[in-house]
Amino acid sequence: MEASVTNKAIIKLAAPLSLALLIPQVSFLTNTAFLGRLGEKELGVNGITGIFYLILAMIGYGLGSGMQVQMARRLGEGNKQGLAKLFSNGLMLSLVFAFGLMMLALWLAPLIFGLSLHSAENIFLSVDYLYIRVWGLPFLMVTQLFNAFYISIQRSRFLIYGSLVATLMNVFWDYTLIFGKFGFPAMGLEGAAVAAIISEFCYFLTMLGIFYFRKIHLEYPVTKYLQFDFDLSRRTLSVATPLIVQFLFSIGGWQIFFIFVEHLGTKELASSQILRSIFGIMGIVTWAFANASNSMVSNMIGRGRQREVVWLIAKIAKLSFLFSLIPCILLLLFSSDFLSLYRDDPALIAFATPSLRVIVLATLIMSVSTVIFNGVVGTGNTIINLAMEIGCVFIYLIYCYVIIERMHCALWLCWGSEFVYWISLFIAAFAYLQSGKWKGKSI
Repeated sequence: MEASVTNKAIIKLAAPLSLALLIPQVSFLTNTAFLGRLGEKELGVNGITGIFYLILAMIGYGLGSGMQVQMARRLGEGNKQGLAKLFSNGLMLSLVFAFGLMMLALWLAPLIFGLSLHSAENIFLSVDYLYIRVWGLPFLMVTQLFNAFYISIQRSRFLIYGSLVATLMNVFWDYTLIFGKFGFPAMGLEGAAVAAIISEFCYFLTMLGIFYFRKIHLEYPVTKYLQFDFDLSRRTLSVATPLIVQFLFSIGGWQIFFIFVEHLGTKELASSQILRSIFGIMGIVTWAFANASNSMVSNMIGRGRQREVVWLIAKIAKLSFLFSLIPCILLLLFSSDFLSLYRDDPALIAFATPSLRVIVLATLIMSVSTVIFNGVVGTGNTIINLAMEIGCVFIYLIYCYVIIERMHCALWLCWGSEFVYWISLFIAAFAYLQSGKWKGKSI
């Protein structure tokens, strides 16, 4: 039951997560490249709607992260029955959240885009896309909980299989439905939405199949606890709600960033969609180590080894920085070649290159900040994480409003907002861990 904390053990947990995160980023890259062939407007709209859907997805991710902290703690305590009960109740809770969010999104999307976007065509395309896209949300949220479960029981390699299936499905159906291949109609942006739903459904089936075919259901008897437990749900939400709100603030801030960029023009919005994809790829290693930090810290506290927590987080943060450094150097050396994969437009590539360099440097700061921040999540005091997130997003939005909305600065200065956010988060999370106030938190 005891997880080792050697470099090898950390990498063993983080490596499958990196691959599992890399695979869907390949899908996102091809999706962006396909839409880039349609035109700058489709590329830009996909960026705005993608962030809106990401906000919905991150609510599920926040719920899953809260569950992951609790499940990892139960594993550290050696309580498999309690872990199974948490997982079973979490599945029912995820479905309730998913259908509620679907209804809310169908109502809110026209209002939000109608009030915030300047282009009438952008408004129509965005709403039309989301009205299709939200139907994949139930599959996505249940899958996220399966992922949290596999990470908490230290079998993160299973995430690779689901990611691979989802990516293959998404790339195939993106190509088929966007351009109208193999007898299917050319659906353009709507085709991308349908392809995403198919891939999310296949991801869900894969993770469910692993649970039964690998006989994990015998080790963790989920079916024994199919009755909804309101008290357990309340305790789960007490941990998860601050994380959910935290992710809402975090991704909501990015949504506002993209809305501000839309006001600058089509080229700025199209470039930023490409840059968002690249930022996602560059953050793969970092988010894998951050997930490992969350789970390993909670497990270590469950085993009564609180004195080693700060040392463990520092160890993971160092590995995250070193593993992030190599792709950052490669991207700086071959920035034009990489940008041309998305859209073979020399003017757009030249326009986006300065911002790409800013993103690369911001990634190195993020590689340390997000590991430390997720270490705080692992302590279980998630209300502190929420307070940090609100403060950092507030500083971030002030920068965005002044630099983008008021001063209409160059795009590379707009993306400098990532420096502001990640440096602020590093300072807040580091100060809290050093204070020792997280010790003794029970979840």
